[in-house]
Amino acid sequence: MAHEQLTLSFQLCFRVYALERELMAAYRPLLDQLDLTYPQYITMLYLWEHEKGTVGELCSALSLDTGTMSPLLKRLEAGGFITRRRLPRDERTVEVRLTRKGKELEEQALSIPGNIASCLLTSDKDEQQRRYDELKTILDQTLDQLRASRKEREARVN
Repeated sequence: MAHEQLTLSFQLCFRVYALERELMAAYRPLLDQLDLTYPQYITMLYLWEHEKGTVGELCSALSLDTGTMSPLLKRLEAGGFITRRRLPRDERTVEVRLTRKGKELEEQALSIPGNIASCLLTSDKDEQQRRYDELKTILDQTLDQLRASRKEREARVN
């Protein structure tokens, strides 16, 4: 090939894509035990941390659009994990709250982060924390850079 920068192995995006697929494969059997999909799991993570939130807050925090969030919330509600209600002061705003069953599910999910960390990073707990902190820093910086670059491009277009 004449252009190394066009090889698959040169592409950072392909590595991220492959990593995402492997991570989802690692999560799947753990989440199947809870009868959750990954988007439902991250929604529950938010709610376990905050106990409630509006659909808009959830969409923003999880980088999901309302077209994805609405059916996801319907399934969580049908499973008895959450309730949804329109706020009386603003009927356009839907608030989501954990139910007792949703709170109890948190206990069942406690082992998931450790399971993922041990297969993603290492099984040594001390090394695991160091590598987690390092990877989190790199990923956070990368996300910040990508978002800043996107905003710059959008500003140039407008």
